[in-house]
Amino acid sequence: MPCDIEELRTLFLFEQLDDDQLRWLCRHGHVEHREPGPLYVEGEPADWFWVLLDGTVALSRRVGTDDVEVSRTSQRGVYGGATSAYLGDRTPQRYPHTMRVLAPSRFYALPATDFAELMTAWFPMAVHLLEGLFVGQRATQQAVGQRERLLALGALSAGLTHELNNPAAAANRATAALRERVAGMRHKLAMIADGPYDATTLGTLVDLQEQAVESLAKSRAPGAPTPPTALERTDAEDAVADWLDGHGIVGGWDLAPTFVTARLDPPWLDRVADAVAPGILEGAVRWLSYALETEQLMNDVEDATSRISSLVGAAKQYSQIGRAPDQTLDVHELLDSTLTMLERRLDGVEVVRAYDRTLPPVHVYGAELNQVWTNLVDNAAQAMEGHGTLTVTTRRVDDWLEVEVADTGPGIPSDVLDRVFEPFFTTKPVGSGTGLGLDIAWRIVVTKHHGDLSVRSTPGDTRFLVRLPYAPAAAGDPEVTA
Repeated sequence: MPCDIEELRTLFLFEQLDDDQLRWLCRHGHVEHREPGPLYVEGEPADWFWVLLDGTVALSRRVGTDDVEVSRTSQRGVYGGATSAYLGDRTPQRYPHTMRVLAPSRFYALPATDFAELMTAWFPMAVHLLEGLFVGQRATQQAVGQRERLLALGALSAGLTHELNNPAAAANRATAALRERVAGMRHKLAMIADGPYDATTLGTLVDLQEQAVESLAKSRAPGAPTPPTALERTDAEDAVADWLDGHGIVGGWDLAPTFVTARLDPPWLDRVADAVAPGILEGAVRWLSYALETEQLMNDVEDATSRISSLVGAAKQYSQIGRAPDQTLDVHELLDSTLTMLERRLDGVEVVRAYDRTLPPVHVYGAELNQVWTNLVDNAAQAMEGHGTLTVTTRRVDDWLEVEVADTGPGIPSDVLDRVFEPFFTTKPVGSGTGLGLDIAWRIVVTKHHGDLSVRSTPGDTRFLVRLPYAPAAAGDPEVTA
């Protein structure tokens, strides 16, 4: 359709241009009539710059598998399309959203190459300022994003070091005590060899020793009776100490806790007294106590080393070391490894795992999803300040896997709730956050996994909902850059 410079002059976008510039626009561009339907589609090469002359259009963005409308207008002069063509290859030249024609409309259309030439020739200073703004903002976002990841890594490393130090120190203490007990048992063996212990008595002591060790093992086994309360344990220790004192065994108060830990009571000790002569009862009891202490110390070493092994395993799972970037994984393994890594940050917080363990695995980028869980859980921990409840829920809704991270913190103010996923926006005090954690999480979930990330919040109940599709991402999907 013919281009009229007088019509272009009526648009706010071109009202300051002179006649020569308007004629240039008409020579290089043209007017098109479009019926309802897509004018251009998000992600396609941005070849045209469009200006609405009359009609109605709507802009939408792709969120997961849905197109979400972000604006609708009939205002003459609104524009879209190749708006960043003047940046050239410094940014991907693709349509950032979809524009749909809602009613028969007319547009002024200018090729992207001509729009870039126009901007460079007519507004050189503006182009330099816009380039500086674009490049500077991108560089700032990359630098701050890198800093955010380093700070998170530092916090996790400090927490992991602290968590590893505790079981390592416990194993060291238990090993030192075990060495003393083994030395004591060697001494006891020498006394037994020289003492009044016949073969029958020794056989009985060995049997009693095996029974005591078995009782200790049963007290630790899965499904064992609930451990006694502090008051019940004190009463049990008093009863054992009284029995030992009543049988002339010195220092019964010191031996009693060992027998109570193994769930051995005075009736069991009566069997020991019936099995050995009165003159050797104290030696037999102390021998049994040494055996129990040795077994308990070995259990302590086992527990400590198992804790170290589980922490290292969690760290490996968290970082996805040695794994392909994308795999079909059980999301619960990712969540558990993140909660383990952040355990120190959650001191004082009750953690509830409301998992649906029947959920099938999902095709994801494991290491990057762990970054999402880290941001959500860390934000919740900061909000609760050491007291409250963190609830992590998993469920399936249609073809989506949903992970909900809820906390009982003070909540997010309603006037800023819609901005929490904006880059550099933060509700934390100055110096406490960069404002990129949730932005990075949103791009990992939405852009890379074609899922959805949303939030709702009231005082005492803030819930972040991550939705991941069970259909694997298509090859060639855009990567996330931070």
